[in-house]
Amino acid sequence: MTLEIIKPGISTTIQDLGRPGYFHLGIPEGGAMDRLALRSANLLVGNPEDAACLEAVFMGPEIKFGADGVVAVTGAEMPMTLDGEPREAWTSFEVKAGQTLKFGFLTTGARLYIAISGGIDTPADLGSRSTYPIGALGGIEGRAVQEGDSLPVGSASGAAAGRSIPEELRRHPSDPEELRVLPGLYWDRLTDAAKASFFEDEWMVASEADRMGYRFKGGRALDFVEREAPFGAGADPSNIVDGCYSYGSIQVPGGTEPIVLHRDAVSGGGYFTLGAIISADMDLIGQLQPNTTVRFKRVDMDEALAARKEQSAVLEKIRSHLG
Repeated sequence: MTLEIIKPGISTTIQDLGRPGYFHLGIPEGGAMDRLALRSANLLVGNPEDAACLEAVFMGPEIKFGADGVVAVTGAEMPMTLDGEPREAWTSFEVKAGQTLKFGFLTTGARLYIAISGGIDTPADLGSRSTYPIGALGGIEGRAVQEGDSLPVGSASGAAAGRSIPEELRRHPSDPEELRVLPGLYWDRLTDAAKASFFEDEWMVASEADRMGYRFKGGRALDFVEREAPFGAGADPSNIVDGCYSYGSIQVPGGTEPIVLHRDAVSGGGYFTLGAIISADMDLIGQLQPNTTVRFKRVDMDEALAARKEQSAVLEKIRSHLG
């Protein structure tokens, strides 16, 4: 079976759960920005949770199916039709050879996930089909899908139409949104006043929001503790001698606009990081639209681990519900 891309949307890529194990070589884990949504879509159509899907940003693609199958769409909310007939999100439905899936305008969220029974079966690079354009890895020649692309689909088993994930198990962004932060190694580079203002201020998602990172604007500039710059760090107080970046790290170049590093971000560099968004909130960031209002909330390690446990419990409930 194949999927024919009639219209690609704005930025539609093939993604799975990524390629862990190469960060020390400068290759990020990558994969779906909203991992829970991708897992959910795969579970709905009977795929392994790490099967490759399409991740579409802000605008859905137009797809023609080459054979019968089962499809599910999760994540962002966009009205969709199959040959002109409405279909529900977070619910599996049958498709027939020759039918076309189309999407309307985005209503909630930023990224949607389209799973097909059997999964997208493009060649894997370093153990993953996820598209990483900067490294030209995965997907179709390491790039987003284009008009005319024909995507291979694997053999399906266990697919069933009519299965749905309850509303209470779907996570949707709100406005304003709260993102929890664990202060990190360079937190002490900030003055006490700057530490307070970072959490007191309202920030807004900037237009620079993609798979590498999300920029936030609108809060007060952050002041740094005076220092004698170490050799190799440069004169700007936000510079450090190169260090490693964890997934979710928060850079603040020049102390002005925080940048949360996401799936395809670099693994290190010369900007200080004040901490990191906790893992339980990283899926949520991938669903934030530009101009969404955000407040950052400080948490400790116990709270971060409890949040991760709660997110794992939601996924387990989805698995249990779908059998």
